[in-house]
Amino acid sequence: MEQDTNREAPVGQEEERGRPALGSRLFNQRWLVTNIPFFLFIAFLTGLYIYNGHFAEKKIKDINRAAARIRDLQYEYKTVKSELMYLQKQSEVVKAVQGMGLKEIKAPPVRLRDSLTGQTITK
Repeated sequence: MEQDTNREAPVGQEEERGRPALGSRLFNQRWLVTNIPFFLFIAFLTGLYIYNGHFAEKKIKDINRAAARIRDLQYEYKTVKSELMYLQKQSEVVKAVQGMGLKEIKAPPVRLRDSLTGQTITK
């Protein structure tokens, strides 16, 4: 029997020193076509991973912005509260109403009594 030495290797499977070429061993057309759904799945997961990273960074920025706003509002609340407490002091109220002609009463309050029964009126 005579061996056919003129035989050509199929396309994509050229042999070099008795072994198939590196490209044909790793990536032949049939393998690529059968794994297209897997490649699409990997691409989808990659896109999802990138989106999740951007989404997380955006949320972190929003949280930091809200925390700074809350801190500013807390400072404003404390400032307004202390100003209100200062303005409610008796001496400050007296100063505020002097322009209206009102004066502070120095005498203690008078109890009213019913002239018929003699009882103190409480309401």
